[in-house]
Amino acid sequence: MKKLILSACVVATLFQSCSNDDDNTVNPVSVVAPATFEFTRDGSSTVSFSGQTTRIEMGEELIDALKDTSKSEAQIDGMFTNTGDNFADADLNASSKSIRSKTAASADYFSANTTDANAIKADFESWIAAQVDEVYPNWDVDAAAGIAGKIQEAGGGSTRYVNAKGLEYNQAVNKGLIGALMVDQTLNNYLSPAVLDAGSNVTDNDNDVVAEGKPYTNMEHKWDEAYGYTYGLNADPANPNLDLGADSFLNKYIGRVEGDPDFAGIAEEIYQAFKLGRAAIVAKNYEVRDAQAAFLREKISEVIGIRAVYYLQQGKNILDTDKGAAFHDLSEGFGFIYSLQFTRQPNTDAPYFTKAEVDGFITTLTAGNGFWDISEDALDTMSNTIAAKFNFTVAQAGSTN
Repeated sequence: MKKLILSACVVATLFQSCSNDDDNTVNPVSVVAPATFEFTRDGSSTVSFSGQTTRIEMGEELIDALKDTSKSEAQIDGMFTNTGDNFADADLNASSKSIRSKTAASADYFSANTTDANAIKADFESWIAAQVDEVYPNWDVDAAAGIAGKIQEAGGGSTRYVNAKGLEYNQAVNKGLIGALMVDQTLNNYLSPAVLDAGSNVTDNDNDVVAEGKPYTNMEHKWDEAYGYTYGLNADPANPNLDLGADSFLNKYIGRVEGDPDFAGIAEEIYQAFKLGRAAIVAKNYEVRDAQAAFLREKISEVIGIRAVYYLQQGKNILDTDKGAAFHDLSEGFGFIYSLQFTRQPNTDAPYFTKAEVDGFITTLTAGNGFWDISEDALDTMSNTIAAKFNFTVAQAGSTN
């Protein structure tokens, strides 16, 4: 797979920043990543991302609740907003954090675009409401075109609970949050110079001025918060590739893409870029930091694109023979397609697909009776359109892994 020239430059110079074209000098501050994601100051760890861990834990309870017919809309929506005591974990109820407050809330994409931010938040709230209003009442009804209910995968497989168009709302919420929360906050917020370099962050980091009462500088902390949205639930977050799949969100699907021989090594590339970028902050080498941020934008965005195509192709392949399994795959694909609007092309301010383009895909998937009507040609067209924006083929992304 393609490697960014920026990253290659870092490697080629043994982790020194690239030559300045104007004066042909090389920044003398070399950057060497540690063996694991561990950084200290005066004997204390400077790594902290507890808020990200909290939101991932909230997300885990939220998606579980969407499959519990005893839950009311108010209870599930209360998990999204963290209002009331709706989590089983009392610490989550007591937290000041919420999923909603960080959904479609990045500095780069949404600070000046409240219209889209509010529409995206409303999508999640509408999916929660529809799960309770449309799917729960038909939990024991056989699904059919135009009728919500249950549909079992072939051969006595899992039972899926879908709306009248064949969509599992719980999958829309789960996979949609990967983009709207994890990817957006990582790529378009915490890895953004607008956040990393805000206020006096550069001067403070240059002079090792730490945040009040903390062992880390603000810049160090912002980078760690990006890291936390990927690795916040790992048993050993300093060495997270030992247990990829620790959560149901971005971490899990980096692991799934890693498991495809066409993309083997991507998990290590992402981890190494996080480490090297953090080490660059410690070394005050912002060229290397920004190169790694750009690399992360490319690779994490690829994970979203790969899985969108994967699920479209898996659903297409069994659409005629196993509608239960096909609808499940297409529901996951729906969520990853929704997440494409939060991706980020490196060295640009733009996603790989705009909200309007994503809305167009969603319209195609849900037209008429939705998955009951969708054609193989339509799924191939979407797959090809998505793959064309990235550096992989439909055949690579669509293969079983």
